[in-house]
Amino acid sequence: MTVTTTDPFATSTEAADDLFRRALGPAVAAAQVLPTPSPLTAGTPQDGSALAGLTAVLPGAAVAMVTGRPGGLAVLVRSDLVSALAAGAPGLDLGAAAQPALDAAAASLGLAAERADAVDTAQLPSVIDGPLVVVPLEGADGVGAAVVVSAYLLARTPGSDGATSSPFTPDATFQPRPGAGGLPGGVNRGLEMLHGVDMELTVELGRTRMTVRELLALAPGDVLELDRAAGSPADLLVNGRLIARGEVVVVDEDFGLRVTEILDGTAG
Repeated sequence: MTVTTTDPFATSTEAADDLFRRALGPAVAAAQVLPTPSPLTAGTPQDGSALAGLTAVLPGAAVAMVTGRPGGLAVLVRSDLVSALAAGAPGLDLGAAAQPALDAAAASLGLAAERADAVDTAQLPSVIDGPLVVVPLEGADGVGAAVVVSAYLLARTPGSDGATSSPFTPDATFQPRPGAGGLPGGVNRGLEMLHGVDMELTVELGRTRMTVRELLALAPGDVLELDRAAGSPADLLVNGRLIARGEVVVVDEDFGLRVTEILDGTAG
């Protein structure tokens, strides 16, 4: 079977609509594997021009080509994941972290993804062969990720009788096979590797400013006035970043924090 590498979007509006429909399968498959605070759902597929508007929100990108076919796939993620990887598990880069999502996306097309690599988002059009189809993945707090697929992987291919068909039919109900860590084939090699990474949580009651003279003059029994009223919620910080607020409680003989508010990514 020969695979055409002409522009699939140039054929007709119906052909372009068919590509968009078929791109939903890889997007749904990737969304089911990506661990996120809220479930992700596939948005409206768009052509490659949508990348310009998404890269500001999703600055991290991982790309994998597929075995035996022209074209590749990519996953775009938000900066908080990129930062978590930088501060988390040693040796786990964005390519390795996104591998299960790219594996799932390729498997939904009946294909196998090769090793994923982190790339600059500006390089995506040149790294992935052919015209691109972009599917944003939307969560409770907006766009949480995106899947980019080469149109060559989605285009229908000519058979020996001249009719167009494709053995690689995207399956929007794709479910990864259960295994260790919930990953396809039982291989724990991607984002789930972060689940065991220790993070430093700090509860902050308030802050104050002092001169060096005042600091050196501190003695047992001195009282420091903080910038927060009594009864105000305390801040919960992860690696120095504010993520939630809550009220201080006593658990047995230890202090604890009852979380009352989860903050979005723009807080702190």
